[in-house]
Amino acid sequence: MAAVSMTQGNIPRHLISYSLPLILGNLFQLTYNAVDSVIVGRFLGKEALAAVGNANPVMNIIILGISGICIGSSVIMSESFGAQDVSSLKKEMATTAVFGLYFSIITGVLGLFLSRPLLVWLHVPEEILSISTQYLRIIFLGIPFTYFYNAISASLKSIGDSKTPLAFLAFSSILNGLLDLILIGYFHFGILCSALTTVAAEAVSALLCIFYVYRNVPLLSLKPAQFTIDLPLLGRTLQYGSITALQQACQPIGKLLIQGCVNTMGIDAIAGFNAANRMDDYACLPEQSIAASITTFTAQNRGAGQFARIRKGVRTGLFLEFLYWILICAITWLVKRPFLQLFVPPGNEEVVALGCSYLSMMAFFYLFPAFTNGFQGVFRGMGKMKITLLGTFIQTSLRVVFVYLLVPKIGIYGVAIACAVGWSAMLLLQVPCCFSFIRKSSYAWQQTSHSTRKE
Repeated sequence: MAAVSMTQGNIPRHLISYSLPLILGNLFQLTYNAVDSVIVGRFLGKEALAAVGNANPVMNIIILGISGICIGSSVIMSESFGAQDVSSLKKEMATTAVFGLYFSIITGVLGLFLSRPLLVWLHVPEEILSISTQYLRIIFLGIPFTYFYNAISASLKSIGDSKTPLAFLAFSSILNGLLDLILIGYFHFGILCSALTTVAAEAVSALLCIFYVYRNVPLLSLKPAQFTIDLPLLGRTLQYGSITALQQACQPIGKLLIQGCVNTMGIDAIAGFNAANRMDDYACLPEQSIAASITTFTAQNRGAGQFARIRKGVRTGLFLEFLYWILICAITWLVKRPFLQLFVPPGNEEVVALGCSYLSMMAFFYLFPAFTNGFQGVFRGMGKMKITLLGTFIQTSLRVVFVYLLVPKIGIYGVAIACAVGWSAMLLLQVPCCFSFIRKSSYAWQQTSHSTRKE
């Protein structure tokens, strides 16, 4: 797959061709996650499903933190690629890889020791605490593989290739699903087998990406001597990456706190809420994929100084987000009940009813994250990471506060309403800031270019 410059050519075509592989990749991943939950729920029972649901938010904090660092690095690589600075591109990739090696190992070791205290703090019921802890500890072992898959995927996406990471993710997701089906569905191994197959699939994704880059992408291939940390670039990477990581981690931290509130309603509510969260993922992750295309488009054109093109890209990207919301709203209403019934054995109608109550409201509320994600993509591409953190912090804080206020009074409906409140507040911040940043950056670029020509 050749590198693709988004600094010229048809804007809608660039955004759609970049977004589609990411959306398909997310659908593969989500389908695997859903299949994994279906297999666990069907063959191991609602207690096992609840255990996996309690472990997932903890891992999401780590995974989204890793993703945040890689997104920050990808913005720098996209700028370098847009400015045709190959040397800086390779230095940034090396810096991200070396830093990530130490980061992922330390995080994985800490996770082994902190899994049980975290789950206890989340009020996980005693009857599922032990299996939740064991499951989570095994998942922590796969963190280095998760990091390197995300880092290499980010580097490929920064040069316009979003298709190759899709191929590797699809292969590993299918492999993971087949292993689960055989080992849990047929041989009836326990929940720990699901964790082991997840780690194995992450390892396959990472190794395939590394092999592909060294064989087919000379632009990103690094020699052993090049694996060093460039301190100025590391500082910039950490500036972007740490803020993005904090922003990425805000959501799962909020989910952890929300999960703690939901846990007080019993195992039926836990299982129903976590099954419904799978539909949340189907709704929101493709919206994030469209936002990722906006980020790469914005960063490349920012590197080339084409701010009028950035404004056109923002309008096009937000329109794509709106079209996707119409689709996912209709799908959620049509399939919510049969979708939720997949996750539990027959006779668990209370679990299904609770999940349907939540999704009936969320189907309409998915419009809000469609736009918040779109604007977040612009901010990342412009290098304005602090505003992404502030917006997410406001959204998450209000969401958690309203969950604890509303759930004791109106049950699971309160979770959905709290989401809408948080997203609405986030948009009130984002909309005026976005167009102000683009206008000011365009003016600053014009002034710099004018001064350079005079010299």
